[in-house]
Amino acid sequence: MRILLMGNPNVGKSVVFSRLTGVHVVSANYSGTTVEYLLGNMKLGDKTVEIVDVPGAYTLDPTSEAEEVALRMLETGDIVINVVDATNLERNLYLTLQLLERNIPVIVALNLWDDVRHRGIDIQVDKLEELLRVPVVPTSALTGSGIKELVERIPEARSPIYPALDRDTRWSAVGNIVNEVQKIHHRHHRWFERLEDASVKPISGMIIAASVLALSFIAIRFIGESLIRFVFDPLFSTLWMPVLKGLSSLMEGEGFLHDIVVGKLMEGGISFTESFGVLSSGLYVPFAMVLPYIVAFYLVLGLLEDIGYLPRLAVLLDTTMHRLGLHGYAVIPTLLGLGCNVPAILATRVLESRRERFIAATLVAIAVPCASAQAMILGLVGVYGFQYLLIVYGTLVVVWIIIGMVLNKIMKGLSPELLIEIPPYRLPRIYTVAQKLGMRIRGFLVEAVPIILIAIIIVNILFFGGFFDIAARIAAPLITGIWGLPENSVTAIIVGLLRKDAALGMLATTAMTAKQMVVGSVVLTMFFPCVAAFVVLYRELGLANFFKSLAVMLTAAITVGGLLNLIM
Repeated sequence: MRILLMGNPNVGKSVVFSRLTGVHVVSANYSGTTVEYLLGNMKLGDKTVEIVDVPGAYTLDPTSEAEEVALRMLETGDIVINVVDATNLERNLYLTLQLLERNIPVIVALNLWDDVRHRGIDIQVDKLEELLRVPVVPTSALTGSGIKELVERIPEARSPIYPALDRDTRWSAVGNIVNEVQKIHHRHHRWFERLEDASVKPISGMIIAASVLALSFIAIRFIGESLIRFVFDPLFSTLWMPVLKGLSSLMEGEGFLHDIVVGKLMEGGISFTESFGVLSSGLYVPFAMVLPYIVAFYLVLGLLEDIGYLPRLAVLLDTTMHRLGLHGYAVIPTLLGLGCNVPAILATRVLESRRERFIAATLVAIAVPCASAQAMILGLVGVYGFQYLLIVYGTLVVVWIIIGMVLNKIMKGLSPELLIEIPPYRLPRIYTVAQKLGMRIRGFLVEAVPIILIAIIIVNILFFGGFFDIAARIAAPLITGIWGLPENSVTAIIVGLLRKDAALGMLATTAMTAKQMVVGSVVLTMFFPCVAAFVVLYRELGLANFFKSLAVMLTAAITVGGLLNLIM
């Protein structure tokens, strides 16, 4: 038996799913899409049934790719648990009536029941059950209240014979049901409700947004860097480095196999960031450099999700993002890119259409420097004066805007409207945040790490075959002629394919003017993403769009680098 969890976005559906299935879940993309759903199992009596967390949908008349997937998945289910936000019956019951017209057994979970009383709402559950002619169970998934009764009543799910209604008639029916079962009592707004209102107003909302984003960025940097400094670096240095040295000694410190497995020796020793072996950089980069920032970001993201702030930020920035062919939720991968481009590209999955995901991933890869690259830019360019830092970051912001506007004009299709419910502010549940964090970390480890290891093997083979030496000679006219950089910066540009921060560090070893350092920093940021982001970009966009994105990067990097060289 397959039971589908269906409902509007932001109604607590995923929390209900977690309560029903525990932590043993599988995350997958629906066939032919990058729309994600969760799959788990639950004991129902003496049987094991399959539970599917279907992508959130407002209607079965699809207006987005996620809703198209929800409609297709409806054909595969035996029972639907319709998760409804009890604090907003008017919005949620439209989908409920559509499900009741589909001749599939339905049971309604009237979720967020704990918020109903706080908001002065009185709902007659028995009356609602009588009007819908299906079981209705009040639940609070965050606390677990009502979940046991919901499971016990699943066998009572019914498929009443409902006539197919048109849109206006269905909304009228929703209004009649709400009028019969719901009463709202007047009460004064509490402080956090006034904060909710202020969060979406233009002036106060931007002040709150700036504060939240600044604090989030500080928290991500602090948590990520602390994990690197106090956990991962000591583990790799004290436990893993002796193993690598032993392997290197067995392989006599050189040779093709040594370079692939351990990596090249740098000044007679093994460097986790520069040796570029499968067991050195191949493990250190994803686990000690990328994973800490992923943990930090997804922890902060989970807290903001459960508090209820992200929908407000998306609404606040929606108009601005639409001019770039995106909508408000694109701010999430953009912000994540300031920590690490790898989870940022993965986070473009929150966007509905392939067009939006292409634009957002391309903009992140081109114009959003990761935390380690920013640290190198601040150190290298900052010594010449604050004005040069402004040129670097100002150029990247302008590039981000212009490329977004150009892609919005030339790519077919429209960005869908931001149709989301704004949930009330709530205190996050640590268990729920930790559970989501664990699922997201597992997703990164399963999807990204194997691809990174394979890419490192391929790059080493290309290095051993002299490919990069040939590429350096071919690229010399571009680097010295158009960009005005010294000849010996060619190697740094090539290394930029592997690690941005390492490439920027190599620029510091060359004699460069302030202008050349600015041009070099901007070009390295906009050039091909580092190998980790490179492979994830391919994984998320597919072959055709991957090459289109690379074409945009090359064109933008060559053009902007040349213009900076001329202007400065």
